[in-house]
Amino acid sequence: MIIFLDVDGTLVNYSNEIPPSAAAAVRAARANGHAVLLNTGRSRAEIPQFLWDLGVDGLVGANGGYVELNGTEIYRHSLSAQQTAEIVDWLTARGCEFYLECNAGLFASPGFEEAAQGPMAAYQAAKGREPVPVTVAFHGMVFGEQLARLQARDDVNKISYILGSYADFEETAQRFPELENHTWGGAGATALFGDLAPAGVSKQSAVAAVLDHLHAQPSDAAAFGDAAIDLTMFAACGTSVAMGNAPADVQAAATMVTDDVDEDGLAHAFEKLGLV
Repeated sequence: MIIFLDVDGTLVNYSNEIPPSAAAAVRAARANGHAVLLNTGRSRAEIPQFLWDLGVDGLVGANGGYVELNGTEIYRHSLSAQQTAEIVDWLTARGCEFYLECNAGLFASPGFEEAAQGPMAAYQAAKGREPVPVTVAFHGMVFGEQLARLQARDDVNKISYILGSYADFEETAQRFPELENHTWGGAGATALFGDLAPAGVSKQSAVAAVLDHLHAQPSDAAAFGDAAIDLTMFAACGTSVAMGNAPADVQAAATMVTDDVDEDGLAHAFEKLGLV
């Protein structure tokens, strides 16, 4: 079986902690001959060492914008330098602080650290967690970059930005209709962040690329997730597992529902599927 694991809310909780049972399940599944890949909205720089230490076989990052398998890059769909410059100019003019998601790091706009304190506190509170500093919440984030340097980057997988209001997302999506436009941190108008990525990028397309590379079929794959962004990943795999902390629509789309991430949900699902 080829296993695709969402990270936040699935493999780790919203304090970025991995339950011991989940770590043991991943290692046991690999020992049984199954391949395990992370499939996450995080870019490569956001993956902490303790996740690599699980021995995972690969990474689908930036919600499908980057794929590596056994240490080899399979593909990368990045924004062009021109697209990045236009987005940076647009967000700056709107007063939206942002960060560029690159494999080399997360590069924050000058005012992001201060502006993100409120949204991140709200995000953590919604997950039942105590707020943590922005510098802790965003692994791999680089602060203090000048706008001119941000505008010139040609290795950007995705750009996330703080929503002052839902209109920031709506008008940004209207300005850049050729790109993928999504929100996170809440559903609909309660969203805290927006993001932009190259057109055609999704967790589903990335799963298809991995399966093609491995000469495998959807029936050979299992996806685990907890959020709406994971629905495309579910569609690409023969088996789909929603965490107990997932919204009702995500649970309804899955072939199996397991327990909450903090209630050994991942390990229980691995056991039920005979992966361990």
